[in-house]
Amino acid sequence: QVQFVESGGGLVQPGGSLTLSCAASGIIFRSYAMGWYRQAPGKQRELVAWVRIGGGTAYVDSVQGRFTISRHNDKNTVYLQMTRLKAEDTAVYYCNTVPVTSGITWGQGTQVTVSS
Repeated sequence: QVQFVESGGGLVQPGGSLTLSCAASGIIFRSYAMGWYRQAPGKQRELVAWVRIGGGTAYVDSVQGRFTISRHNDKNTVYLQMTRLKAEDTAVYYCNTVPVTSGITWGQGTQVTVSS
């Protein structure tokens, strides 16, 4: 059974930083591109950053230059370093494969709230 466990969220002031972690189990982690998705209140879930099997990374424009995704295959873990956080980054953050693989469910996510 595939499981993703996200952690590291919290309340942070604008301009602050957080690092999220996602531990995966039940998959051959190194065989998948992995991504961080987020869902803000009233909005659809969106992919914001992904890391390919070979380690190459990509970001949506809204987080480019502020977020850094990385993976540690030996630990089956993917990370998201977030800096210069903005109110619009407030969302529940999830990890999953990229693209999302049929039959793999979402974890519970980790809440990130950016507010003064």
